[in-house]
Amino acid sequence: MDIPWVSIGRISDFEGKVVELRGWLSNKRSSGKVAFLIIRDGSGFIQGTAFVGDFFTKDQLDEIKRIPIESSILIQGKVRREERAPGGYELEISSFQLVFPSEEYPIQKMEHSVDYLMERRHLWLRSKKQNALLRIRNVVMMSIHEFLQSEGFILLDSPILTPAACEGTSTLFELQYFDIGKAYLSQSGQLYMEAGAAAFGKVYCLAPTFRAEKSKTRRHLTEFWMLEPEVAYYDWQDNMVLQEKLVSFIVNQALKKCQNELEILERDTTPLQKIQPPFPRISYTEAIEVLKKKGSPAQWGDDFGGDEETMISEDFERPVFIHHYPAHIKAFYMQPDPENPTMVLNDDLIAPEGYGEIIGGSERIHDLALLEKRLEEHHLPREAFEWYLDLRRYGTVPHSGFGLGVERTVAWIAGVKHIREAIPFPRQIYRIYP
Repeated sequence: MDIPWVSIGRISDFEGKVVELRGWLSNKRSSGKVAFLIIRDGSGFIQGTAFVGDFFTKDQLDEIKRIPIESSILIQGKVRREERAPGGYELEISSFQLVFPSEEYPIQKMEHSVDYLMERRHLWLRSKKQNALLRIRNVVMMSIHEFLQSEGFILLDSPILTPAACEGTSTLFELQYFDIGKAYLSQSGQLYMEAGAAAFGKVYCLAPTFRAEKSKTRRHLTEFWMLEPEVAYYDWQDNMVLQEKLVSFIVNQALKKCQNELEILERDTTPLQKIQPPFPRISYTEAIEVLKKKGSPAQWGDDFGGDEETMISEDFERPVFIHHYPAHIKAFYMQPDPENPTMVLNDDLIAPEGYGEIIGGSERIHDLALLEKRLEEHHLPREAFEWYLDLRRYGTVPHSGFGLGVERTVAWIAGVKHIREAIPFPRQIYRIYP
């Protein structure tokens, strides 16, 4: 009889049937004449039971009990429903084959420090909670594509190496580019997406970005993934509508497709179930008043950090837009408010539950003379931006876009405190390995 090789993730389709699993021994315990084995194969975890009896002698079972954790194994057995088992099913093992034994595994059941686990990130990924967290990330990434493609966007890849700063020269990673001069790791693909919007109308990139920012907070990484859509003829308010629709779609897809993973992470999903548009909107000036009433020392003209964002979000059950920031604390490309040019037509989207800013967006400057002035005021090299100025010379239109931080969004949805767990291999100012 041919025994099908199946994945644990689809085990419910094979109830009552004999199947083969190919994976690793994640955990084990034993009691007398029975061994309880936790098997993982990348698609999920399942408990297998092996008994002294028809399939195994006592000596054979003793050999199975001695197999080290994380050894690679092939097992066969009958799938049966077991409500008490993780996932609701278990395997009655009838055949067990050791593929390769593992050395003593460095991550044991005992409590380990985060630093210890991060130094072994390449192994920590195998744990149940980290596995669940990165599965949620996968759904977030796929949901981004699904939503934007359904809205008529096309994916347009942006370069990693750029000739100049987009978000500020103090946070650039610099390198020598052959004999031409200096180049920089990209802080953002936005400027290239603006070129794409003039060609295709609606575009987006989803790519790694780099910030040489010496921040050690739970919300910062030096390398992270950012979604950046850009749309021709969108104003700043159209931009916010797109953002709230996207974020609501992502959250609802995670609730729909990641029930088991959210349960593993012990995430209270009640707050997530409230994420539906429209999101509340307050101006920067109104946000300053909120902070003052709560005893914050923040003054008008200050940028907001994590503490301020958390204080503002306490008043809202859904993400909140803060719009119309002072121009002097925002990027050079943001369109001034025609009624008050000291402010810009921008927004930051602050997640609830203290997770801070997950999106920054704005209407872009479309006037050539104004953009030239802004480049000069920000002391940016004009020659590096001539191509960007061309977009205003040839068929300029009002347009808007935003950047969504993938790791911050994943951390919020999954309910984890630090974004270093929301990316497979985090890069921080004090860590670049493994």
